[in-house]
Amino acid sequence: MIGKIRQKLIALDKPVVKPTEVIICPICDRAIPDSQKDAHHLIPKSKGGKITDHLHRICHKQIHALFTETELAQQYHHAQILREHPEMKKFIQWVSSKPDAFYEKTRKSARLK
Repeated sequence: MIGKIRQKLIALDKPVVKPTEVIICPICDRAIPDSQKDAHHLIPKSKGGKITDHLHRICHKQIHALFTETELAQQYHHAQILREHPEMKKFIQWVSSKPDAFYEKTRKSARLK
């Protein structure tokens, strides 16, 4: 008898699980799963930036593959400005057909070497 009462009390005491908030990537406009969420400093920390935005890991890697920290600090310090760059437009068009949890290694631009 005590076992059944204990089972009922345990069932009532289960923690309430809150549904996770869906975060949309400002670069590719797809939902970001927790496993692919990266915080991107809009202005790099090395250049004094403090504000971050959550992006897909693949979008974040692509940004750093295409742009130097100086370029990010001076010209590309907002998601909308990044989206308008021709190389980023090509990337966004390509990645928009992939599933939200898609990830592939990104190669550094030859221009940055």
